[in-house]
Amino acid sequence: MKHVAKKRFGQNFLTDQAIINSLVEAINPLQNQTIVEIGPGLGALTKPLLKKINHLHVIEIDRDIVSWMQNEYAKTAVTIHNVDALKFEFAQLVNNKSSENLRVVGNLPYNISTPILFHLLDNVAHITDMHFMLQKEVVERMVALPSTPAYGRLSVMLQYHLAMEYLITVPPEAFEPAPKVESAFVRCIPHAIKPEIANDFNLFAKVVLAAFGQRRKTIRNTLKDFLNDSDFAHLKISSQLRAENLSVKDYVLITNYISH
Repeated sequence: MKHVAKKRFGQNFLTDQAIINSLVEAINPLQNQTIVEIGPGLGALTKPLLKKINHLHVIEIDRDIVSWMQNEYAKTAVTIHNVDALKFEFAQLVNNKSSENLRVVGNLPYNISTPILFHLLDNVAHITDMHFMLQKEVVERMVALPSTPAYGRLSVMLQYHLAMEYLITVPPEAFEPAPKVESAFVRCIPHAIKPEIANDFNLFAKVVLAAFGQRRKTIRNTLKDFLNDSDFAHLKISSQLRAENLSVKDYVLITNYISH
C-alpha cells in the first residue's frame, strides 16, 4: 500500500525486518492469547504476529489505513477498532469466563505516548504485559532509577504499577519516514503484588506531581502543602532532598503518613 505518513497521527512505519523479528521474538505471542496492537499501521508487527496466533485485535485511528486493512486481512483473523486509543476501553476485550488477561503491543505514536501509557494504567488490572516501541528518551525515563537525570514523575507513576525492562535500541533508519530521534523497545509487566501500596492512590499522584512540579527545588518547598519540618523528621526523610532523590517507596511512605 502506498500511504503517506500523517504527522498529526505521529506515523513512522517500522520497516527493518531484522528488528521486526527481534520484537516478535521478545513478545513471544502464543496461540489463544488475547493480543491487542495499538497503531498497526501497514502491518510491520501485525503480519508476523498473525503467523503465530489465530486472531488479533488492532486499534487504528487512521481511516485510510483501516480501509486498507479491511481488504488486507480476513475478518476472522483481525478485529479492527477504528477509534482513538486514548478513548478505548480495554476491559471490554477481557473474557470474563477465562482467567486470561490482555497482552498489549504496539509502535506507539510518539506525540501521545505518555497519555496512552497513563490510560493503560487505568486498565492495568486487565493486562498481563505490554511491549511498546517508544522514543528512546521516554523509555529511559520509564526505567530510570532514583537520583539519575532521567528519573521523574513518569518513572515513579509507572514503576508503582509495573516492572519494566529496556529491551533494544532502534535507530531512526529502521523507520519510514525516519523519526528525528532514536527509539527503544520496552517490556512492561504489571506487579502481581505491588511492592508498595498507597492507601490513597489519588493522593499519591498529587504528592508525586507536586514534588516534580519544580524539580530544582527541595521537597521542603515543593511538599510544603503536605508536610512540615517535624513531619520530615518523623518520616526520617531529609527535607533538603529533591524530588528525583526519592524512591517509589519514599513517595508511598509520605502518602500513607499524610492520609493516616
